[in-house]
Amino acid sequence: MKSNPTAADRRALLLVDLQNDFVAGGSLAVPGGNDVIEIANQLMTVFDLVVATQDWHPADHQSFASRHPHLSIGDNFTLGGLPQTAWPDHCVQGTHGSQLVAELHRDRISHVVRKGTDPSIDSYSGFFDNGHRHATGLADFLRSANVQHLFVMGLATDYCVRFTVLDAIQLGFQVTLIKDGCRGVEMKTGDIERAIDEMQSAGAELLSSDQLLH
Repeated sequence: MKSNPTAADRRALLLVDLQNDFVAGGSLAVPGGNDVIEIANQLMTVFDLVVATQDWHPADHQSFASRHPHLSIGDNFTLGGLPQTAWPDHCVQGTHGSQLVAELHRDRISHVVRKGTDPSIDSYSGFFDNGHRHATGLADFLRSANVQHLFVMGLATDYCVRFTVLDAIQLGFQVTLIKDGCRGVEMKTGDIERAIDEMQSAGAELLSSDQLLH
């Protein structure tokens, strides 16, 4: 299904955090994360606009368990007045782990939005930090490109994909979640299913990559 949108109804593919630290061998590897790279490469051929998000943390990011001697990875605590999970150090600016996966056809990506750059607050969504205090510029970029409909895939279903989709809907974009193009962390059993249900309840359409490719 080749995309030939009008200026008033342009579609874009949004790739969420397809970075080395989130795939096999990374410090916060998402189970099955590598499996979505080929799906992304195939889908990029049917969109004329592809945008990616990139976690881009300073080394002293306060979401890292290593910054808090009393915390272990996976612990819940409060950061900047918001609930926070303590993560392993990941996607530190300029490191190998922060780079987009090499197998990804990066030449097809028109624009990359970096997030999580403020050490005092996490940023799961591609649009805002977790407190919605600062925007990343993604919404402005999409609107300047006349994008109305976002097709979202990436890592991880229950964190960055989930919050990106929910914010996109709140901002007025039509959103389709490419379900087989996502993988989740599943810190608690059922997290992935709950995240998908939440996105669908908020208004996201669910499709598989095959429905777009054939």
